[in-house]
Amino acid sequence: MPDNDITGLLHRWSGGEDAALERLTPLVYEQLHDLACRHFRRESAGHTLQPTALVNEAYQMLVGVDIDWQDRNHFLSLCSRMMRRVLVNHANARSAAKRGGHAPHVTFIEDMSAGSPALEADILALDEALNELETFDERKARALELHYFAGMTYPEISEVLEVAESTVHADLRVSKAWLFKKLEAA
Repeated sequence: MPDNDITGLLHRWSGGEDAALERLTPLVYEQLHDLACRHFRRESAGHTLQPTALVNEAYQMLVGVDIDWQDRNHFLSLCSRMMRRVLVNHANARSAAKRGGHAPHVTFIEDMSAGSPALEADILALDEALNELETFDERKARALELHYFAGMTYPEISEVLEVAESTVHADLRVSKAWLFKKLEAA
């Protein structure tokens, strides 16, 4: 197996081979940094965290956890979720420190529907909305998270969620509309 086989290295790392983690880190670092930059495209200017710090915090959270990695997409999906967690925790800490001050803002680059203006919502409201969606439709919430935060394509989401690509299209269409209405009301 070549050393640049990310899935193979993930499996070897899960099996307890520390050297696999050492070889894996440089291979996934750029992908993780790109993932962090996607998260920050939705943040307001002047954020006190930087993409590199976000990568480091999320990566450190995953290094110490015993996970049976399925493949590269599973790894990136969990990294994205950890990055979201770090940003939410950071926003909560900043909000508490400011005693009700404004939390960092997230800006959606992608329109929710044709002709609609970009929607701005703070990260705490976004997290709350995604958590609410997850309570009644976990798959749609995961699809939305993988699409927006992990930047995964429809075929990649289909693979991670183990559903047909047409299901991903339908889930995202419904969940985007639901999220738009939820955040617009907030």
